[in-house]
Amino acid sequence: MKIIVPMAGIGSRLRPHTLTIPKPLTLIAGKPIVQRLVEDIVKVVDQKVEEIAFVIGPSFPKDTESKLLQIAKDLGAKGKVSVQEKALGTAHAIQCAKDSLDGPCVVAFADTLFKADFRLDSNADGAIWVKQVDEPSAYGVVKLHDGIITDFVEKPEEFISDLAIIGIYYFKKGEILREEIQYLLDNNIKDKGEFQLTNALENMKQKGLKFVPGEVSEWMDCGNKEITVETNSRILQFAQEAQENLVSESVSLENSKIIEPCYIGEGVVLINTTIGPNVSLGAGSLVENSNVSNSLIQTNTTVKNASLDQAMIGNNAYFDGEFKSVSIGDYSVLK
Repeated sequence: MKIIVPMAGIGSRLRPHTLTIPKPLTLIAGKPIVQRLVEDIVKVVDQKVEEIAFVIGPSFPKDTESKLLQIAKDLGAKGKVSVQEKALGTAHAIQCAKDSLDGPCVVAFADTLFKADFRLDSNADGAIWVKQVDEPSAYGVVKLHDGIITDFVEKPEEFISDLAIIGIYYFKKGEILREEIQYLLDNNIKDKGEFQLTNALENMKQKGLKFVPGEVSEWMDCGNKEITVETNSRILQFAQEAQENLVSESVSLENSKIIEPCYIGEGVVLINTTIGPNVSLGAGSLVENSNVSNSLIQTNTTVKNASLDQAMIGNNAYFDGEFKSVSIGDYSVLK
């Protein structure tokens, strides 16, 4: 089996945190979002993953490719990295990794984390994981009849269904998807100005291919600051349930305490501080005279004299102040 991970989006809703680091590389409980995504997929699929193909954007940091190849290697898979030079839609992004669309494939967009049932129906040509949502107009949605998907609609303006596509798909034959996407590109078939995966899926359905819905128990988005902080809390809670220890042995505590679940990276120094619950604090950070809960703080950051809740602070930042629910990007100073 192969995994294709389109991750070229700029993550504009998560700014300022994505001005210097692409959203899929943002750390959640100490790991990049994209790493958590592929690790979760490898854990739950019932086939060996032989290859992981990542599709990145042209402005990603220079070391992105080496980091992604290492993620694949650590999972026992061959890694490939392609670049989507222009943001032309979901189908176009997938086609940037067309050489990997062969045989059984999972396509997973790297802006979401999940807990899902990955048992695959051998009689179906593919599966699409969906979740019931309150505002379906913001998503691609599906309609069902007798357990089979009958319609794919991209961001419907009128109510069609409240079953949103979460961005994870399985295809028994990836080469068929490749051919259908190529047809869209060759004939300049767009929807809302972009080449949409839902159009390729609709064409495949019209040709007799059968898709079934996948069951999702948890869908954790990383779209904006509030949702990303909430996702960080959920990941930490799952780790606690699995009895994982996410607190580094090299943490220095001076008159401080940690209320789990928390991720505390290497070399962190805590002075007169209470951390937790539901806090991720990146390596090399210093927190002094503060109380921090339900927050996501990246690496090498200093926080002083703070009472933070629902906060997100980037890498190499400095915060000293009375604000509570802050959103501060990399290399920022607020004091």
